[in-house]
Amino acid sequence: MKNPNVLFMLSDQHNAKILSLEGHPNAKTPCLDKLASEGVYFRNAITQNPICTPSRVSWISGQYCHNHGYYGLSGPNPGGLPTIFGHFRKAGYRTAAFGKIHCPEYWVEDDTDEFSEVYDGLSAAGCKDYDKYLAERNLAQEEDSVELREFPNSLGLQSCDGRASNLRFEDTAEGYCARRGIDFIKSCKEQDAPFFLHISLPRPHQCYTPSEPFWSMYDEKDLVLPPNAEYDMEAAKKAPNLVSASKFWKTGSWTRFEPGTYAAGRLRKLHGYLGCVSQVDFAVGQLVGLIESLGLGDDTIVIYGSDHGDYACEHGIMEKAPGICSDAITRVPMIWKWGDKFARRKAKEIVESVDMVSTVCSLCGLPELETGDGQDLSPLLYGESGEIKRCGVTEFARSKSLRKGDYRYVCYARDYFPEEFPGGFGELYNIKDDPWEMKNLYFEQDCADIVADMKEELIQFLLRTARPVTVHGIEAAKTSQAKFRFSHYINADNKINLNKAKIYTTNYL
Repeated sequence: MKNPNVLFMLSDQHNAKILSLEGHPNAKTPCLDKLASEGVYFRNAITQNPICTPSRVSWISGQYCHNHGYYGLSGPNPGGLPTIFGHFRKAGYRTAAFGKIHCPEYWVEDDTDEFSEVYDGLSAAGCKDYDKYLAERNLAQEEDSVELREFPNSLGLQSCDGRASNLRFEDTAEGYCARRGIDFIKSCKEQDAPFFLHISLPRPHQCYTPSEPFWSMYDEKDLVLPPNAEYDMEAAKKAPNLVSASKFWKTGSWTRFEPGTYAAGRLRKLHGYLGCVSQVDFAVGQLVGLIESLGLGDDTIVIYGSDHGDYACEHGIMEKAPGICSDAITRVPMIWKWGDKFARRKAKEIVESVDMVSTVCSLCGLPELETGDGQDLSPLLYGESGEIKRCGVTEFARSKSLRKGDYRYVCYARDYFPEEFPGGFGELYNIKDDPWEMKNLYFEQDCADIVADMKEELIQFLLRTARPVTVHGIEAAKTSQAKFRFSHYINADNKINLNKAKIYTTNYL
């Protein structure tokens, strides 16, 4: 049997609720709806980090943040940590990554046959290809997904206000990425070469400037704000940093167009955000449509996800920070399709972005990537139901969000909010009864047992998934992906895989 291709599409900052298949009152996402109806749509997919680079490192390596160590943007090369691209290339695949890659230096670049970062400064290789494309068409000054050029130096070169783009879709970053992907797929088809293609679409991250016709798809007078756009956040015992962020946005000082009020500005932001979601949807449709038209549908695993969510006016906030506080950020859309091989279902099971690596290796008949921490989701894709994993965890360096069952728990370092909560602060939400997270149950006496259970679950998760560099009490396994270095067998990331180790004493564990 021929090894299947993989088309892995990742958008930036897509709130999982903003899909028409989720019943959103305004969102227009026909291509994603169709993709989901023909495969498996995971409704409880959890991202490993609420900002770009660390989340992408987890997606691409299959490792949790506390193991790979990235919690901020960009950074040095991870020094041996394998990527899914390199793993597939060693197996004879052609590999490529186009779009907003935003990973550590030369990590993805070195493992791909073709690479193009669309934004300068986000990858070590820069964005020469897209810059050249725009310059050749005299469009460099019209590019408006990074900054609203009529307002230079606006809010760190970004704005959360919204307007229609000055570019045609074909010339936007999404249009460019889709076209590069289309050319790559056609080339692989001609050469009869299996491929692993990653398309990283920059939207719906700000600036909220969708091209036409996506801006005009929405009319602000018809837009429906989320139910938690206005409520008493302090009475709900929301996190102090979330409350202060909401107060900032409500000043309206960030708006750039008239009317300059908060009420008008948030509608423009929501207008632009929805348009950007539809623009991403269209790009997805182009890529999936090509796969089908070339007769590659039965030979290609198609995956859609996002690095993290966006508040999209929830809790009165216009973008993604502070992300750990909300399901709007920690839960992401995730869709899988492979011809007619997968079940057609909306899966309620908790899954995580780290699971992509383990799953595609299994589906493609490749050895597992031993440095990955994820689980193989194949049983769920083929129609089985039931718990594959007990929980899903999103991490900052000093705070963690854990989703388990109907609850989401956030654990903070005790000294996080010393003035407001000198005894410590946490969050607990019943997602089933309170999907918009408008009541923090952490301090409720009748929820104390649930808090204790979630805290214990988080501790066990961290203990169970840790990857040490050296450790006593085990005999590390000698595998095809392990090497012997000064009395220890270690994987390529210079760490020990405890899941493949024999425990011979618990004195040191």
